[in-house]
Amino acid sequence: MKTEDYLNYLVNEIHSTVMATVDEAGRPATCAIDMMDTDGGSLFFLTAKGKAFYERLTKNRWVALTGMKGKDTLSCVAVSVQGRVREIGPHRLPLLFQKNPYMEQIYPTVESRAVLTVFQIYQGEGEWFDLRQLPVERASFAFGGAQHSEHGYFVGEGCVGCGICRERCPQHCIEIADGRAVICQEHCIHCGSCCQSCPQQAIEKRGF
Repeated sequence: MKTEDYLNYLVNEIHSTVMATVDEAGRPATCAIDMMDTDGGSLFFLTAKGKAFYERLTKNRWVALTGMKGKDTLSCVAVSVQGRVREIGPHRLPLLFQKNPYMEQIYPTVESRAVLTVFQIYQGEGEWFDLRQLPVERASFAFGGAQHSEHGYFVGEGCVGCGICRERCPQHCIEIADGRAVICQEHCIHCGSCCQSCPQQAIEKRGF
């Protein structure tokens, strides 16, 4: 899948997310926010200027969000994004209301919509986590010129291929090839069992 596929899935299949911002005391605050549109390289949502959420967005222009779809844990897909946000004003409101007609029931008149403004998550990184299959599927993506940061567990030069990490991995996503352990990153759940069990301390954690 491409970045635009992950963003489209977040908007069209998941839609409702939990977004985290930071308040004036530096404490995390969350709220339910619908991802209302994407142009394939960014995300759009709206809020009212009178809300505390608006104040948090304008004072600290970083957000993190997660959306999930599935009837239970083992049928769930989750998409998480963290990135930079900016206010772009009301000009995109007609398009967002067209694509999300339920908003007309919340803000039914032109006058009531005067308090609304649109924000864009224009740069960020994200993660796809699919529990519908075992081993799980994990993928990372970036958009808006953000640099993709490598994170996870990686086998270093000290590995002797003993296979202990392979035995301990709950997802069975470690293989021994040419006398050395290899972690299949797209199935790793980042539990750290391999790192903790390695007698050579040859597995390192990056990017957390």
